Amino acid sequence: MLNCSFCTKSQDDVEKLIAGPGVYICDRCVDLCVHIIANEKSPGRVPEWSEMSDTQMLDRLPRIASTVAQVENGMDEWVGELRRRGVTWVRIGEKLSMTRQSAWERFTKAPASEDPSVEDGTE
Repeated sequence: MLNCSFCTKSQDDVEKLIAGPGVYICDRCVDLCVHIIANEKSPGRVPEWSEMSDTQMLDRLPRIASTVAQVENGMDEWVGELRRRGVTWVRIGEKLSMTRQSAWERFTKAPASEDPSVEDGTE
């Protein structure tokens, strides 16, 4: 089930859900963004959290965690597809600004005793 990364409504609760790289935005949030941009008066707007109480910020944490989980799942799927296509851990790591070992550790569900150099044919 896909959810809007901004309001967290499910794809069944909105008219349209637009996909980005690991994130989604619903038609309602797009409309809200258009309204905000059209009515923005000061370019140096303070971050939203400066106007929120601790309780309000804490109440938003589950929504943020849900969005992070959705993005992480999307990243896992992209890397999984790249590996199915034969793309090496070296190339994946380079694109993510990490070593092949770090990429392998981040995205592999295999036991830690396996060595990614064997799978990639690199030493």
